[in-house]
Amino acid sequence: MPGYIVSAKFTQKQMDNLKDLPEGIKRTKELAKEMGIRTVGIWVTMGADDGVGIFDAPDDQTMATFVLQVAQAGNLSTRTMRAFGEDEVGEIIGLLA
Repeated sequence: MPGYIVSAKFTQKQMDNLKDLPEGIKRTKELAKEMGIRTVGIWVTMGADDGVGIFDAPDDQTMATFVLQVAQAGNLSTRTMRAFGEDEVGEIIGLLA
């Protein structure tokens, strides 16, 4: 399955309800599972972003739907990157002229 890295920043709404964060992470993982997305991990981070999640999803559309549904709650702003695994990189490099 394609891999994705999602970085997130907390909105003021999340900051006002920070004690709800562990439950929000749990709900996010449950939603991912319901949508056929494997959660590799979700971490709270220090630095430019407040959190990062790594997921494997069936396709771009499923992942986009998932991220939009999570962001729709208003607790996060997100950036999603498609991540290519070692095998995929090998295939891509093999296509170079």
